[in-house]
Amino acid sequence: MSQRVAGIDRTHRAGELAQRTGLALPAMSRHMRQLRECGLVVESHPKFDARVRIYALDPKPMAELKRWLEETEALWSTQLAAFKGHVERVS
Repeated sequence: MSQRVAGIDRTHRAGELAQRTGLALPAMSRHMRQLRECGLVVESHPKFDARVRIYALDPKPMAELKRWLEETEALWSTQLAAFKGHVERVS
């Protein structure tokens, strides 16, 4: 049922997520609905039971987040290096 890529589960049933996090199933369902509405996860249903919801991260927003984090890290690295150079010159 779950795909595995490099040892990481790519899909999970809502019940599995609730169990792993210790949340009650209704609370997990609310969280997953919000994540789905925000476009961070996608929902599917297995052919054998349309009541079962299977969730996976949507890779597009994750790629955008990764790009933003890389840009932010580069900016802060540059800023902190400049600050360090200034402190070393002044001291």
